[in-house]
Amino acid sequence: MKNRLIYKEKKGAMIEVGKMSEEKIEFKRLDAKLVGSDTVVFRLEDGATVKIKVDIERAGVAVNFKNPNGSPHYEVGCGLKINVIPTTKTYSIPKSKLHIPPSPPQKPAIKPV
Repeated sequence: MKNRLIYKEKKGAMIEVGKMSEEKIEFKRLDAKLVGSDTVVFRLEDGATVKIKVDIERAGVAVNFKNPNGSPHYEVGCGLKINVIPTTKTYSIPKSKLHIPPSPPQKPAIKPV
C-alpha cells in the first residue's frame, strides 16, 4: 500500500505529522491471446528495415473501480522489442564480447638434438 505523507506548517517550517493511506485499486488478471501477427515491419527511406515486436506482459480489469463514464478500467503492460536491420545487413561488436571457445593446447615442437 502506498502512503502519502501529511505535513503541517509550524513556525514557518513544514513538519511531518502523519501518513495517509492511498486507496488501492484491485485488478483481475486477464489472459491475452494473440490475434494476427505480433510483429510490425517498416521500411525506412534509406532502405533499412525496422521490425517491432509487441508482447502483452500483464493485463487486468479493475474489480473495485470504473471509469467516470461507467466503463471498465483496464491496466495493460506491454513489452516492445525493436530490431533495425540496415541495408548492408552487417554489424560489428567488440572482439572482447565474442564467445570464442579456448583453443586446444599446442604440443611443444620437438627439436632434434
